[in-house]
Amino acid sequence: MTLGAGRPTAYAPPMPATVLIVEDEPLIAMMLEDFLGEMGKTVIGPADSCAQALALIAQGGIDAAILDVNLRGGETSDPIADALAAAGIPFLFASGGSGDGVEGPHSNRPVLAKPFTMEAVARALDALD
Repeated sequence: MTLGAGRPTAYAPPMPATVLIVEDEPLIAMMLEDFLGEMGKTVIGPADSCAQALALIAQGGIDAAILDVNLRGGETSDPIADALAAAGIPFLFASGGSGDGVEGPHSNRPVLAKPFTMEAVARALDALD
């Protein structure tokens, strides 16, 4: 069976099935969990600190991640981004603006601006590679 009437078809990788949430604001974390659940995704976390997120990454089984840029106590998600990049796991940042810019080696990663909608989260995850 030939798809596309004999024309080459582009392969689009499926949206990730298992998504790590790193978010220190409980209401935002719950909203992301709800959005991802509605999309049929399995949620890992949410983690609200670098230590917790790194432990979850070490357990494996993560297809993608959504990382809050700034966490409690002055922590940033940079060490988490480093671990995900080293493992080849795609991720995006979630930022509330007001100085939450992404700097350094991961500044080329997608940024999802807060507040976000389910459609924006779905588009952002779909665009990950």
